[in-house]
Amino acid sequence: MAKYLVIVESPHKAKTISKILGKDFHVKASVGHVRDLPRNKLGVNVRKNFEPLYEILKEKEPIVKELKEAADEAEQVYLAPDPDREGEAIAWHLSEILELPNKKVHRIEFNEITKNAILAAIKSPRKIDKRLVDAQQARRVLDRLVGYKISPLLWRKVNGRSAGRVQSVAVRLICEREAEIESFDAKEYWSIKAELSRSRSKQAFIAPLYKYDGKRVIAASEKSAANTMIIDSEKAANKILKAIESEEFKVSSLTEKTSQRQPSPPFITSTLQREASTALGYAVKKTMQVAQTLYEGVELGAAGATGLITYMRTDSTRVAESAQEEALEYIKNRYGKEYCPDKPRVYTRKAKNVQDAHEAIRPTSPENSPESIKQYLSNDQFKLYKLIWERFMASQMSAAELLTRTAEISAGDAVFRASATETKFAGFTIVYNRPTKSAVSETESENAEDGEMSGETQSLPELSKGEALKLKDIKPNQHFTQPPPRFSEASLVKTLEEEGIGRPSTYAATVTTIVDRKYVERVNKTLVPTKLGKAVNLLLVEHFSGIVDVTFTRDMEQKLDMIEEDQVDWHGMLKEFYQPFGETLKKAEENMNKVIILSDQQCPACGEQMAIRSSRFGQFLGCIKYPECTTKIALTKEGTPVPEDRPSEEKCTTCGADMLIRYGRYGDYLACSKEECTEQRPILKLTGVKCPRAECGGDIVEKKSRRGKIFYGCSMYSKNQCTSAYWYPPVISGGPNNSNKCPSCGTMLIYKTLKRGDQIACSNKECTFAQPITGEEKHA
Repeated sequence: MAKYLVIVESPHKAKTISKILGKDFHVKASVGHVRDLPRNKLGVNVRKNFEPLYEILKEKEPIVKELKEAADEAEQVYLAPDPDREGEAIAWHLSEILELPNKKVHRIEFNEITKNAILAAIKSPRKIDKRLVDAQQARRVLDRLVGYKISPLLWRKVNGRSAGRVQSVAVRLICEREAEIESFDAKEYWSIKAELSRSRSKQAFIAPLYKYDGKRVIAASEKSAANTMIIDSEKAANKILKAIESEEFKVSSLTEKTSQRQPSPPFITSTLQREASTALGYAVKKTMQVAQTLYEGVELGAAGATGLITYMRTDSTRVAESAQEEALEYIKNRYGKEYCPDKPRVYTRKAKNVQDAHEAIRPTSPENSPESIKQYLSNDQFKLYKLIWERFMASQMSAAELLTRTAEISAGDAVFRASATETKFAGFTIVYNRPTKSAVSETESENAEDGEMSGETQSLPELSKGEALKLKDIKPNQHFTQPPPRFSEASLVKTLEEEGIGRPSTYAATVTTIVDRKYVERVNKTLVPTKLGKAVNLLLVEHFSGIVDVTFTRDMEQKLDMIEEDQVDWHGMLKEFYQPFGETLKKAEENMNKVIILSDQQCPACGEQMAIRSSRFGQFLGCIKYPECTTKIALTKEGTPVPEDRPSEEKCTTCGADMLIRYGRYGDYLACSKEECTEQRPILKLTGVKCPRAECGGDIVEKKSRRGKIFYGCSMYSKNQCTSAYWYPPVISGGPNNSNKCPSCGTMLIYKTLKRGDQIACSNKECTFAQPITGEEKHA
């Protein structure tokens, strides 16, 4: 029997750590929180100094029983939830529930799940940090007070689903951005570009108009000054063209400037979420889910289960000295000594609310390069790990050295400017060549405007001062200033972080909540407020302006940090908040008017308009004449009316009647048209290709994963557990020998859409056949 019990949060983490510690240790998982505030009442005794009334979660009762039995039998118990406030609170709750003597219970923490880190943690246990626990309790009680008091009011007045201290501020930011976009007044402006070349050369380059009549030409979005000008109309642009049409274009100045491009710091939670969104198209929630698997451990063949990255909920860019030494040794051996900086890089952050308890997000070992362990990772794991590994290694490398050559070309009162930048020493860019500052928005067009005025990346021929150039073409281009971009998930996280709202552990949950509550919807990867979201926001801003205020929320985060630092008493902080909040709540209950959110639908029974309403099952349309008219129309997940049953060509296998296409919780499905018959089955989208398993006999059909991603699998899965499944569509015809079979092993071919070019490949993972497409292939 094991002598020691280690309790972690996740079963997967438990599995990895168990293999490290061996048979003397029994590693079990609490599967997250085991105790919390009750779900069906406030659970906070406001009159008794805001005492929280915790209870064991019903679904966790069997787990708690198991943990108690294991703890009673163990000589020592090590509590090892995540190394943050939430993890500290879970450890404290476990210690309270297990009711063990203090000398038997130990708190351990580790920033990475590797053998060295786990063994070091076991050797240096500590007591539970009550300051961290109090900070988490204060946040939990504060969120419960705000949510539990405001949410019922929203239900009564606007059919809103809920309010939250952080989520409501996020919705406000999105609504205010949408209002800015709707009220934006676009301004016209023009740019002029000359296409030039040397007199006897075919190599042309583009030079935008830089100055005219001694004034610098700027875009309408730039701030004007005394020595600047905006070309605000086609007439003004043509006037300049006419003035210089007969002028000679001569090189008036040539300059060269050397510069360095420094690497970005290693990732913190928010920058990882932004970069994964920009580079990989991942939603914030997906990024954290994939990162969690990399942190908790992946089976690496003979090496066993290994944690590949450090803890992924952090706002610190600090790197352990030992990790820096390993990285520099790897860089020197693989790339050369010149790629190591003169001294190790140190990254610090100036934000006030940074907690430096954890390191930045980095690989646990540089030796585990992405390519060397690719075979053990899923596609998503590989992409995210590659991003983390490359960003960290680059952060420890030398700067890139650049040379920028700029030519100014005069033509009368006009000066055109062309620049070209070349890399003299690649430095860190040989590993990670993404923009130094992560792009955050898919729709930010200000950069495009600036590009119009300053010129594009190009090569510049060798020029001489005073040299006359050949004008190949010159033309004006019309532009309009663009409204501020809508928030993407990534840019919203960036703003929340910059404003000091929330913590690394809350960003993903905040975004998920406001989408799930139907306050915000995703449109082309941007976040757009719904009618419900706008209505709720208007009410909250009008009646709870202090609660949904950015400054207030930031100040509360700082007070939570002060509780953690033992500078503020958490009970006192709650008392200070609650008294004015109670008064505001009372006024809102008296003065808040009921808001009806009208839809575009007419009531089929009485002809009046239908309103968007909410229930615990989701949104629906209800007649505004209720209770006189009780007509209701269910809505799909997309917010459109549920379609009526439609005929299909399928027959019921039970009674032979026609099957109907019916909409359900997960979309369309087939149901028997006879009321007394209960047969239902999914709608299969056939590809025309049979399952490659000879003994199966099923068809390959198009399916959707639980997360909505399309894949292709066998139709016989539910009947004989055939597990044939592919992320890419099967080839129907046009492959080698006009077949859809692999010429090497005879298995089904699939059509892969890749960045480096589409190809057809064998669906058998053990076969290496793959070739570029010819254009003759047809696929599902």
